[in-house]
Amino acid sequence: MRPLPGRRKRLALAVGVPSSLVLSLTGAVAIGALASTPGTAGAADQHPAAVGNAGQRRVRDPRPAVATGSATSCTTVGHIGDSTSVGMVSPEYLPDPAQRLAAQYADVGVRHLWVDASGGRSIVETLPGQVNGYNVARNWVAEGFHGCWVFALGTNDTANVAVGSSVSRMARIDEMMAVAHGEPVMWVNTHTLLSSGPWAEANMQIWNDDLLAACAMYPNMRIFNWASMEQPAWHIPDGIHYTSAGYAIRAAAIAHALAAAFPRGGHSRGCVVN
Repeated sequence: MRPLPGRRKRLALAVGVPSSLVLSLTGAVAIGALASTPGTAGAADQHPAAVGNAGQRRVRDPRPAVATGSATSCTTVGHIGDSTSVGMVSPEYLPDPAQRLAAQYADVGVRHLWVDASGGRSIVETLPGQVNGYNVARNWVAEGFHGCWVFALGTNDTANVAVGSSVSRMARIDEMMAVAHGEPVMWVNTHTLLSSGPWAEANMQIWNDDLLAACAMYPNMRIFNWASMEQPAWHIPDGIHYTSAGYAIRAAAIAHALAAAFPRGGHSRGCVVN
């Protein structure tokens, strides 16, 4: 499928500080920051690093119900995310490496991990100096990536559509599925605590409904139903991002959802992993 040009309707609403963390366990580790200017999101642009004692509370095991020692058939994984993934790979939020996304994926059998998480990212639009989700995936394919995909995107995409982007939600999903070329894909669905504005929960629900419709068309696609399990206590006051405890829960839950979606020796029967 021809890529949707990022310069069309450059809304690029920004959720989170526009920073990027890139981690590849296949070779060198590169960590950098994008010198981007926040979009028009106002207060939602802020992603404070300080979470206080709330980030240290013990919480129940949030992982999808999978057998102890379960593993995924996805030994190589490419994870592309927005600011709701940045906290899962950041030492600032998760000082203990065992809680971060790489360790959680390794626990379920992932041996080679590519991660690109950038605040304000969408599939189509770009902030200055940023690479959108589609082009991150396309660049990885050009570099020889083969494996399973985890797309933790959509929070900014559905907000951009809500404020007038001409690129539909379904077109965005189709774009990412096209670049995966039939390889296993797990989407992480979206959720906020907001009742109004571009990032309102109502817009997240529209995105999640479109994910379900797309899943019926793509046999290689699964959806991790993060929206059904997350709790308000895991959020910071902006209603979008998470505390340190929330990011630790999210990282563990995504990794174990991958093992449930694409277990060793097969795949789940239904579209949705709860």
